[in-house]
Amino acid sequence: MKRIPLAAVIVAFTFFLAWSVALRQALLFLVGLGLGLVLAGARFGFTTGWRKLIEQRDPSGVVAQLVLLALAAAISMPLLAAYPTDLGAALGPPSISLIVGAFVFGACMQVADGCGSGTLYKAGMGFTMNMAILPLFAIGSFLGSATLENWLSLGALPPYGLVAHFGAPEALAITLAGLAVVGFGTVRWTRRAGGKTTAAGVGSGGVQPAGTARVLPGLWDRKLLVGAVLLAALAALNLVIAGQPWGIVYGFGLWAAKIAAAGHLFNPAANAFWSEATNATTLAQSVFLDVTSITNIGILAGALWVGLGKPVKAAKRLNATQWAVGLGAGLLLGYSSRLAFGCNIGAMVSGISTGSLHGWIWVPMAFLGSLIGVRVRRRVFA
Repeated sequence: MKRIPLAAVIVAFTFFLAWSVALRQALLFLVGLGLGLVLAGARFGFTTGWRKLIEQRDPSGVVAQLVLLALAAAISMPLLAAYPTDLGAALGPPSISLIVGAFVFGACMQVADGCGSGTLYKAGMGFTMNMAILPLFAIGSFLGSATLENWLSLGALPPYGLVAHFGAPEALAITLAGLAVVGFGTVRWTRRAGGKTTAAGVGSGGVQPAGTARVLPGLWDRKLLVGAVLLAALAALNLVIAGQPWGIVYGFGLWAAKIAAAGHLFNPAANAFWSEATNATTLAQSVFLDVTSITNIGILAGALWVGLGKPVKAAKRLNATQWAVGLGAGLLLGYSSRLAFGCNIGAMVSGISTGSLHGWIWVPMAFLGSLIGVRVRRRVFA
């Protein structure tokens, strides 16, 4: 497909949503389209940023993510405080489910080379492994939702929102302080690894002169920083238009749940998650009415647009073991993300930027999982 036919399809689909579904859904599709363009265009990978920090002591990806979180919080928290009945935070309960799910997700996203957003935009760009993982991610998310009640029975606390408990100014101050601590710790860790970032290395990964001490990669990457600013703005638009923060995982689980229900493979009324009023209504409605699904479709379209301009290079041929490990990790990605109440987007970006305590629990557990996942990926895919 060329870009002109794709543009025609995008325009037609936007008009279809506005005319036959709802203007809000058309606007959310355009927001998703923008998210896909930015994620794919800037190659803004949460998984890659963490892996580069772990393997190369390159903090630029994590620094961009911290900028994204800070900007998104600065926009979202005042909005949540000003419109408490119209806008909702991405709250998840601190629980055993969260701890286990975040850890497993962090490991599997490194093995599968993609989190929720990474899987979407790479599938849209035509990466073979991610295209194969996407439906397994959806199946895993559905299975996670179907068993979530059992996991929550192991122990869970009520969701805790900083904005609701402290107010927007205090919540934002706490969040920015937390992000500053993470940033400081990240920089200290990279510098203690065997060198220091110099002016030549900042933003460019400066070349190491012969006979000098090792110079670490720069603290930031301009393309990633621009991507962070744009993603923060688009996430804020999503919050305002949808009334809820940007999410990905719920849409995946919904797609698989619809197929399972249509095939009489499970009874939603007998399941704690899907019999809950909001979820039951969403399951019964058209998928185009689900705000998470429509932005996911937009991300795929935006990434496809970028991919058509930058054809994906032929990937190294994978053997049967590598395919099995990658696809298995993709299934676990979906399952664990539902247990953890989100992925890097729903739990980390939206959770932290809207003041949810569970986002702050998710990050260290997912990073610990990534430390293991990076080793597994190195061993299996070397």
